[in-house]
Amino acid sequence: MSKRRARELFDNRILKNIQVGTFEGLKEINRYLFQECYGTAGKIRKHDIRKGDTVFCRAMYLEDNLKTVSKMPENNFEEIVEKYVEMNIMHPFYEGNGRTTRIWLDQMLIKSLGMCVNWQNISKNNYLSAMKRSVINDLELKMLLKENLTKDVESRDMFMNGINQSYEYENMGKYDVKELEVSNELEKISE
Repeated sequence: MSKRRARELFDNRILKNIQVGTFEGLKEINRYLFQECYGTAGKIRKHDIRKGDTVFCRAMYLEDNLKTVSKMPENNFEEIVEKYVEMNIMHPFYEGNGRTTRIWLDQMLIKSLGMCVNWQNISKNNYLSAMKRSVINDLELKMLLKENLTKDVESRDMFMNGINQSYEYENMGKYDVKELEVSNELEKISE
């Protein structure tokens, strides 16, 4: 369901109406993607969470820290990635933080640089390793992302391949967003 919603973000130009680089925009992306999946979609988490040995921002500090991150500049590539890393440390939602923030990152890059990340060229291991280390030093992540920037921001295939890769990072690569389109078309034909 969330992959279908991700497809709608592009096809229905919903991302064009979302506040770029703000927590409000991030919240709207999360809410839209996961509205049928989780009752907490688009809502700030109230409990502390961790992933392996990574502890994310304590829930009691989230609201204030989210305001600070929203105000961070996004004038160039370095600032945008720094903002992305900080938002990852916030991990403001119970579910879907990675998938949501990757779309959010691309929207900032498109707005400021006219470019987005070609996610399909970044392997899961390289991405996750760089993200884990970005808490201490974001240089590896900056290099990885910068090497994979593209000006192909209007390409539907680029967006959909990025969604598939994003879900693969989360071990949720079972369904290809493009195959979901075929099943949707078959449903319409049989009606």
